Amino acid sequence: SVIRQITEETGATIDIENDGTVKIASVDGASGRDALRRIEMITADVEVGHVYEGKVVRLMDFGAFVAILPGRDGLVHISQISDERVERVSDKLKEGDVVKVKVLEVDRQGRVRLSMRGVE
Repeated sequence: SVIRQITEETGATIDIENDGTVKIASVDGASGRDALRRIEMITADVEVGHVYEGKVVRLMDFGAFVAILPGRDGLVHISQISDERVERVSDKLKEGDVVKVKVLEVDRQGRVRLSMRGVE
């Protein structure tokens, strides 16, 4: 269903082989590149140390959840929002904000710890 949506929106043809190889065909380069970018986003793994641009999806008393890849959210703990002391998460962030975050850790359960400190 996701591949079908990409095909409909970009006009590119996408074939997935049994070995996992993905073939993209397009009548123009821009559509092919757009389809490739979208497929890379849904198949990407979170990399520790990597900086992502993400959207704040939920605020909690202890921090904010940020969507960094399709279907992958991470937590920015209140202590990692700013170099300055933050009393309330809502003082610095609101849902829908687009922020740059660095991946600190992915734990055994797959939970992603993020930081906004020192990220520009």
